[in-house]
Amino acid sequence: MSEYAGLGDVAGKRVLVRSDLNVPLDGTTITDDKRIRASVPTIQALADAGARVVVTAHLGRPKGAPEDRYSLRPVAARLGELLGTDVAFATDTVGESARETVAGLADGQVAVLENVRFNPGETSKDEAERGAFADQLAELADAFVSDGFGVVHRKQASVYDVAQRLPHAMGGLVSAEIDVLRRLTESPERPYVVVLGGSKVSDKLGVIDNLLGKADKLLIGGGMVFTFLKAQGHEVGKSLLEEDQLDTCRSYLQRAEESGVEIVLPTDIVVDTEFPSGDRTPQPRVVPADGIPADSLGLDIGPDSGAAFAAALADAKTVFWNGPMGVFEVDEFAGGTRAVAEALTKVDGLSVVGGGDSAAATVRLGFAESSFGHISTGGGASLEYLEGKELPGIKVLED
Repeated sequence: MSEYAGLGDVAGKRVLVRSDLNVPLDGTTITDDKRIRASVPTIQALADAGARVVVTAHLGRPKGAPEDRYSLRPVAARLGELLGTDVAFATDTVGESARETVAGLADGQVAVLENVRFNPGETSKDEAERGAFADQLAELADAFVSDGFGVVHRKQASVYDVAQRLPHAMGGLVSAEIDVLRRLTESPERPYVVVLGGSKVSDKLGVIDNLLGKADKLLIGGGMVFTFLKAQGHEVGKSLLEEDQLDTCRSYLQRAEESGVEIVLPTDIVVDTEFPSGDRTPQPRVVPADGIPADSLGLDIGPDSGAAFAAALADAKTVFWNGPMGVFEVDEFAGGTRAVAEALTKVDGLSVVGGGDSAAATVRLGFAESSFGHISTGGGASLEYLEGKELPGIKVLED
């Protein structure tokens, strides 16, 4: 197929693809290649169409200069294995190696440029500096395909500015992610249940605010739940607490009651006297949510709450889950997250895992990717979309 995403015939063209290859590494060993695998279909389609595919991506958070630990070299090697072909690797982003590597590509071949964040222009707040870097990237290509959903909420050179300089199109991965998010926000099949966890209420304020008018039920767990419990007047001991969000939580509880949205909070909590660390053996105890001892901190929702959350999900037709219910990395505090994940696998409808820690939890807890309707590759981008925010990397493709 020589046509791709509205770009016309890409055979013989240099197509710059912004992928999301930001995978976890242990040294040079990739510990989870999900994002690389998710990037393959678009790259493969372009290569099959005869394009000379130039992949750009970031890894980790380098400070605008090369760092060996953030090199994309092992990622390029894994991409080659998945594609079943040699993938060329440029040792810089827009320098001599990049130019020579791209010039050496034949139709249908693929190259990966070194970590785009090794150049300070990628993430610069200065539009001129960012634009100058985008100019250099654009010189390497004839067209641009945006396929890194995990970064479309960032106004960065390889996501936003380069799209203004080249004929551009949305990649298959980004298109699929946006389609799912539209189903969650524009016409969700009901009952529509949203499960929110993670550490802080402040990270999810916009989502709660926007979804209070759209969802039928909001199930709240994780570290953020203790600010809600405190807002109801309960003792939360040494649990994570955002004092400055207490009034906000009270207002959400009141709004939910007035609008007929059910906010479901845990009735029991798994606590310990210390956060799990080092060689100390965890000493979990289950206590009522309104009776957390002063010397303890909550580290997971309790078994009764896990069962209640699962029951609330049982008849759902649309579910969005973002944020673990507890410290899922430690077995003793993973029960709540496991209960939610298990319930999502049984949803007779659309079940969406919103990337980030939620996606990592499904992997750690042994759930097959195919058990869920959709696992997002971008937690931050998903949340911002559900907040109703405009995503710069999507908006620029529509211009």
